[in-house]
Amino acid sequence: MAKVTIDQIKDLRNKTGISMMECKNALAETDGNLEKAMDLLRKKGAKIAAKRSASEAKEGIIHAYIHPGSKVGVLLEVNCETDFSAKTDILKQFAHDICMQIAAGRPLCINKDELDPKIVDKELDIIKEELKTSGKPEHLIEKIAENKLGKFYESACLLNQSFIKNDKLTIQDYLNELIAKIGENIQIKKFTLYQLGK
Repeated sequence: MAKVTIDQIKDLRNKTGISMMECKNALAETDGNLEKAMDLLRKKGAKIAAKRSASEAKEGIIHAYIHPGSKVGVLLEVNCETDFSAKTDILKQFAHDICMQIAAGRPLCINKDELDPKIVDKELDIIKEELKTSGKPEHLIEKIAENKLGKFYESACLLNQSFIKNDKLTIQDYLNELIAKIGENIQIKKFTLYQLGK
């Protein structure tokens, strides 16, 4: 087993914001491999998020963002469990990052459950028609269409989008990391995107 150095621990802490002890343990578990340690912490974050999801999130913040040029703006509500967490810089930074993501990625909704089934059906019909026209075999069309629908979700649903500041993370991954750091249920409750002339 590789010896974990203090520099490795600091590096992982700087990249994740997670406690020194958690970083040390993750590095020890992965024989000092930084990438594997980050993946391990991300998985732990998802588990913590699942456990915390039942906790009520009644506190939070409303964050406003105006994109440079003043033609796009976002109003966002992020909820958490305590007033203390609502006042932290880490939550404010998260809200700001999510507003920038919405301005850049222009999602239709937060998650798949919020998508109007008519929009999904229409998208699926368009994909299937394109596949038929391109000469794909009939027996493969359904499977290919489902895969392509996954790409549609990556564009239409905020939580499925790749994070603009780190394309190795989805917004769901980023949210899970925040929940692991704060130790509370955090929810992106709602957003409104404003575009000049629309």
